[in-house]
Amino acid sequence: MNYYSIQVTPPQYSAENLEILTAQLSDLPFDTFEETETCLRVFVSESDWTKAVEKEMNQRAKKLGFSFDKTFIPYQNWNKLWESNFEPIRVDDFVNLRADFHPKLGNAVQFELTINPKMAFGTGHHATTYMMIQMMRDVDFENKKVLDYGCGTGILAILASKLRASTLEAVDIEYASFDNTIENCTINDVHNVKSIHGVLETITSTDFDVILANINRNVILDSIKTLHFKLNTEGVLLISGFLKEDEKVMLEAIEQSRLKVLKTLERTNWLCMLLEK
Repeated sequence: MNYYSIQVTPPQYSAENLEILTAQLSDLPFDTFEETETCLRVFVSESDWTKAVEKEMNQRAKKLGFSFDKTFIPYQNWNKLWESNFEPIRVDDFVNLRADFHPKLGNAVQFELTINPKMAFGTGHHATTYMMIQMMRDVDFENKKVLDYGCGTGILAILASKLRASTLEAVDIEYASFDNTIENCTINDVHNVKSIHGVLETITSTDFDVILANINRNVILDSIKTLHFKLNTEGVLLISGFLKEDEKVMLEAIEQSRLKVLKTLERTNWLCMLLEK
């Protein structure tokens, strides 16, 4: 599959502006977001870069004041591109994350995971994934049934398995994520994750002990009542993918869905919340 790399430049550079720009573009069909020292770089498959999407980007650029340029990337060059940009990362003394072409990090951590992201989101570099991993340390996964909603690379489901979850389902609307989750589970010797290509409604179970949802504000708002329904009594829901400025509307939705906030993390203006049914 061929891709476009799109360089998005805000009117004034700052880390916060890049985070806000990411949130403002997260509902468009971009597979990967990469923050650089000068701009936001996003990737989209050639088939998803339709005239309608390009028109929407032009409208948002005019409204929000950013500019963008796109570069065509043939399929055979993609691996070299992400390999050149993907660096290992450590989440406290809990998890090391690396690709299979990196040497083992050797730091004293509880888990070392190998994640080959390809075109799927979730390497631990973004603040939301980083915080989800941090928050998972405080959750009891042993012998629990887990759903990873919007699984990306499968990183959270894989970590949940390492934390002794019994059965796991990982679902994503993107086929690349479905396929990448299977690959990464194999690499990490994880065999109890069922990767599913579909939407939330594809998941028929309603008895999850833990649900992980690292997606975006709009999807979480649309899905939160369904996620509540799919949780066991006293089950927990971890959510991220929304900004500090969205906190009020998220809290209103959480209260209306009869969920309780147990803990909140913040990192570079992004939030992550641990909720209980």
